Amino acid sequence: MKSSWMLVASFLFAVMGVLVKLASGHFSSPELVFYRSLFGLFSIYLFIVLGTRQWLVPLRTQHLSSHVKRSLSGFLALVMFFYAIAHLPLATAITLNYTAPLFLAAITAWWLEERHGKGLVVALLLGFVGVAVLLQPGWQDQDIFAGGIGLTSGLLAAVAYLNVRTLGRQGEPEWRVVFYFTLIATLGAALWMLTAGFSRPRPQDWPLLLAMGLTATLAQLAMTRAYRLGNTLTVGTLAYSNVTFSAGYGVLLFGDRLPLGAWIGMALIVLAGLVSVWAGRAVAAPE
Repeated sequence: MKSSWMLVASFLFAVMGVLVKLASGHFSSPELVFYRSLFGLFSIYLFIVLGTRQWLVPLRTQHLSSHVKRSLSGFLALVMFFYAIAHLPLATAITLNYTAPLFLAAITAWWLEERHGKGLVVALLLGFVGVAVLLQPGWQDQDIFAGGIGLTSGLLAAVAYLNVRTLGRQGEPEWRVVFYFTLIATLGAALWMLTAGFSRPRPQDWPLLLAMGLTATLAQLAMTRAYRLGNTLTVGTLAYSNVTFSAGYGVLLFGDRLPLGAWIGMALIVLAGLVSVWAGRAVAAPE
């Protein structure tokens, strides 16, 4: 089943989360974004050159400002996401980032005044109740801060998705969008590292960093293939398997022990995401 490529993507994204958490003991979030983006930049540029047999012409665009907006929001979302992974249980960080579809629905409804069905309203309410339960007052201050960062990563990811949609309507191909994102994320992280300082990779760090970049790139390719060949509704639903994979890794590899309330909050957020996927499809179908 072609939609099953999303399961492959979710599995690889969860593995990337494990690698980020392991590497976060020696590297800051901007450093991890730098290495992850640098690998992706080389990969996508090689793909462009091999596909077009040209070096620079395919990169020319009349929508540079749109690319910058998408890339900056995506870059900040990625830095915050990696920070959340480093400081929270893996499944919690992943779940907070997966509030992006809920924020996207809210932005398009109230800012862009797009029409949505009642199902999306239910999804929003359900999702943010889940966030409130997940970020319960019993957390310590540092966990609340990291949770807020993780939630903000979901908001900025929604802004990035909205910008991607704009670029699609402007006729920009996916590979050019990915190229400019990885380019600006690499440069942004490099500048951040130069001002804040950076850790020199040790010999034992390189396999971890390369594996992180490889899994991220392969996950992006699998996700793109799933959305291109599979059923959009099915793919959107299967995307939430990432939370399940991450929860399993967190328990098995890091000994994560979450209270019952946290599991309930995560379940509500996942359920809200699934409702938004199904409701959004239902609204779009008659058009």
